[in-house]
Amino acid sequence: MDAITTALREQHEELDALLAGLDDAGWARPVPDCPGWSVADVVLHLAQTDELVVSAADGGFAAAAERVVPGAVGETVDDTVGRMVAHQRGAPGPAVHARWRAAASTLREVLAASDPRRPMPWVVTDLPARTMATTRLSECWIHTHDVAVALGVALVPGDRLRHVARLAVRTVPYAFARAGLPAPGPVAARLTAPDGSTWHLGDDDAPTVVTGSAADFCLVAARRLDPAAAEVRATGPGADDVLRLVRTYA
Repeated sequence: MDAITTALREQHEELDALLAGLDDAGWARPVPDCPGWSVADVVLHLAQTDELVVSAADGGFAAAAERVVPGAVGETVDDTVGRMVAHQRGAPGPAVHARWRAAASTLREVLAASDPRRPMPWVVTDLPARTMATTRLSECWIHTHDVAVALGVALVPGDRLRHVARLAVRTVPYAFARAGLPAPGPVAARLTAPDGSTWHLGDDDAPTVVTGSAADFCLVAARRLDPAAAEVRATGPGADDVLRLVRTYA
């Protein structure tokens, strides 16, 4: 749990550094990978969902979302988070920044104090606290990337992406289930880390294996990079579908 909460703190710090000192024009910049959202909207979304992790412990995700914005729960998760942002947008950028900082700090405190196996209610099921921490790391990393693109800043990938890549590999069955397809069986990844080393994720004898750039694999799983344009490939049963469907979020 210490490793993942440390990585989460580091990811929060990377986003915080991007946001520090933004002027009104910066907060209003459109985010290409989140159509209709500004930088302020993305940060508001992170604040809202960090708050939901904590409040969902009492009554579950849907009830917590309803407490934030009555009528927010839609047919899909995207519907729900879109309604929440639309309902609460409009605060000045610095106020949104302060709200997210407070939410992120509380989230880290709750996760750090949790047993890694503690069940925490989330979108479709309870998640162990360690998995919840990893999903929040992934979510923040994805949106840090989004904000960086909007601001024209190039980020340097780091070792904490290992947690994101591991989450993507472990949730392949979930990704296939969402698509209404049978899972292909065990999937492993042999990825080139940012420092040039190799990350071995998943079972050594898995019939389906993803290889290539760890950073690109994470961007593919984040739905921020087309697999055809990524430095990744997959071999084995369901290989093309693995790259098409892999994801790190609900």
